[in-house]
Amino acid sequence: MSYAAKYASGFFGPFRDALGSSGALFAVPTFAYQVSGEYSMIRAAIDNGWLDPDKVILESLMAFKRAGCCGIFSYFAIEAAERLKRG
Repeated sequence: MSYAAKYASGFFGPFRDALGSSGALFAVPTFAYQVSGEYSMIRAAIDNGWLDPDKVILESLMAFKRAGCCGIFSYFAIEAAERLKRG
């Protein structure tokens, strides 16, 4: 999955063009995975009071959505769902 996400990146546009495969991704859903290291750093900063969880949890996930992902795998899934439900 990591190679698929990297391949879908905008930085790989010239690579896809060179292979003639740039149109192959339009019908394929792209998913992102928030790695455990990123989750751990955000969680530690929240637990230490350095970051506001109501702001950074959804913001960290929205970056994937803004990048064009159809879905996101994250250790924050339950917390994010609860925050979205609260509005």
